[in-house]
Amino acid sequence: MQVILQQDVKGQGRKGEMVEVSEGYARNYLLPRGLAVKATADNINAMKLKEKAKAAHLEKEKLQALENAKKLADCRVKLTAKAGSNGKLFGAVTSKEIADALKEQFGIEIEKNQIVQGDPIKNYGDYEVKCRLGHEVSGVIRLTVAEK
Repeated sequence: MQVILQQDVKGQGRKGEMVEVSEGYARNYLLPRGLAVKATADNINAMKLKEKAKAAHLEKEKLQALENAKKLADCRVKLTAKAGSNGKLFGAVTSKEIADALKEQFGIEIEKNQIVQGDPIKNYGDYEVKCRLGHEVSGVIRLTVAEK
C-alpha cells in the first residue's frame, strides 16, 4: 500500500515522502496515529503543491540572503562603547549589538545567531565580522568601534 508520510517515521522515510508499506502496518499503525495518509489522487496533488510552495519559499529566502550580502558589502556599521583608560572596552561588543546597529543604521535585518565572531571585540578599531546568511550565502560586516 502506498502512503504519504505526515511526519518522519524511523525506518520508512521523511515527512512528505510517498512510500510503499505493508497493508497491515499502514492500517494498524501509520493511519490511526496520523503518521501517514493514503496515497489517493487528491493527497498526491496536495503533496506536489506543498513541494512547489516549499521550493518557491526556499528560492525567495536565497534571493533575500543574496540581496542582504550585497547590501552588507556597501555599508560600514558604527558602534560606540565605553572603555577604561587603557582603551580596553568594558565588556565586549556582542552579536546582538551588531544586529541592532545594522537594523537601525541601514535597515538590514539579520538575526544575531547569523553573526559569527571569532574572538570577542574588546578594543576600539575597525573589524570585519563574518555573517552566515543562510543557503550557503555569507557576507562580511565591516564594523567600526569608537569611543562614546
